[in-house]
Amino acid sequence: LMEWLHNVYKMNNFSSRTLWRFGYSARLLKTNHFRTAASNTSFPAVWMLLAQYSGRIPGLFVVVKKKNTFFTMPETVEDKANLELYLPHPEVRGMTLLNREAFKRTVVVPVLKVKKEIVNTLLKSLKHTVLQRPGLKRVVEDPEDEDSRLVILDPHKIPEFSLGESEQEVLKQLNIRPEVSKYNLELTYENFKSEEILRAVLPEGQEVTSGFSRVGHIAHLNLRDHQLPYRHLIGQVIIDKNPGITCVVNKTNIIDSTYRNFQMEVLAGESKLITKVKENNIAYELDFSKVYWNPRLSTEHGRIVELLKPGDVLFDVFAGIGPFAIPAAKKKCHVFANDLNPESYNWLLHNCKLNKVDNKIKVFNMDGRDFLLGPVREELSKELPLLKEEQKTSFHIVMNLPALAIEFLDVFRHLLVGEPCSTASLPTVHCYGFSKHDDPAKDIQERAEASLGTSLDGRCSTYLVRNVAPNKEMLCISFQIPADVLYKRPCPGEGKEQA
Repeated sequence: LMEWLHNVYKMNNFSSRTLWRFGYSARLLKTNHFRTAASNTSFPAVWMLLAQYSGRIPGLFVVVKKKNTFFTMPETVEDKANLELYLPHPEVRGMTLLNREAFKRTVVVPVLKVKKEIVNTLLKSLKHTVLQRPGLKRVVEDPEDEDSRLVILDPHKIPEFSLGESEQEVLKQLNIRPEVSKYNLELTYENFKSEEILRAVLPEGQEVTSGFSRVGHIAHLNLRDHQLPYRHLIGQVIIDKNPGITCVVNKTNIIDSTYRNFQMEVLAGESKLITKVKENNIAYELDFSKVYWNPRLSTEHGRIVELLKPGDVLFDVFAGIGPFAIPAAKKKCHVFANDLNPESYNWLLHNCKLNKVDNKIKVFNMDGRDFLLGPVREELSKELPLLKEEQKTSFHIVMNLPALAIEFLDVFRHLLVGEPCSTASLPTVHCYGFSKHDDPAKDIQERAEASLGTSLDGRCSTYLVRNVAPNKEMLCISFQIPADVLYKRPCPGEGKEQA
């Protein structure tokens, strides 16, 4: 498998970084199905194979459609003839105000005239030859004979309107005349896919919108500069082609590192930004314009909560509206959740009540550093000395503020006074960070070590969460806080603080 990945790397001029992302968990790809399919498949199709595996492979960034979370409008891998057949009318190029009527186009396709009583039999027998395009009928009325139907064939399978030997043999067995006719098929705006519409409208050769996040009824875009003149049209197309979406917004600046929200422009639909979402079977309500919510982190939220056991203690330093805290509380953990953003704090309280865990979570509206130095230190100082060796309560500290969280790790230096009752009870930190380094895992570990003032070699694990942008990864580093970092020993001989 690694040899195959290396060949892909050479043939496609990928960077070593891209190859690293492929190989990060290559051992999980060692299945007979994948290897057999990959060895007999063209490179574009291999991407689709990778997409099937990406949900369970950390570090593999092939975008797939997930219900109610992240949706793509991909640059579909189709042959040139197919693109030409299904392109909207060329006059739509440069359109900025959506005119659906302008997309009408008539194309000539091959058809077979068949008695209506054997249409279903023919469709089954020629299932790889008949037209297979969503939204288009494969069988239409015969205007010259009410007892017959016209079965539309895929023009790419019937070159020059001539049947192959295998198709002719099928027709012979069904006693159907192997005569292909031409039919004028009218295509309208409703028949075209989102990416086909946008590819036809935007200047030729320019990238169409690659995808959007779905947050309840809201579609959230990150448009590039060349797409901005077409932003309102793009928004309306997304509403038209995605049932349930009634509002489309575009981020207009980077996320504010203090409150993790961003300015946005409503491109199409209603300006209703309070919405409802469901993640891992838990419902949340939020004002998308005032709090941070990223549906692409649902798997990561679930991964961390899966590590917790009933009775464990979770400190969520940058809790947002509660995607770690609320499911942990439902799992009967003791939860302390904090967020500096007053709006996030209010929605966190709201969602605790919505999910009936408001009596199981202590909620704070503080700076993350103050939360660690205050409630977290107080709780750890009280509970850790009481733990007995046989007790299995674990303490977890989640720090999901990738832009800044690593800078907060220095708080743990001598946070507590005394001696640990057991190393097994030392709190486990799950800290998130961004990296643009060629070796992101190494980069995140070195930065964490610099904040803690100690080495984490052999004492930490680094998990690749997602690709945020070209050459930018989001990672989670998990480790138990070393005793010599967490504790300041009262003994004079041991009281010297380590650098």
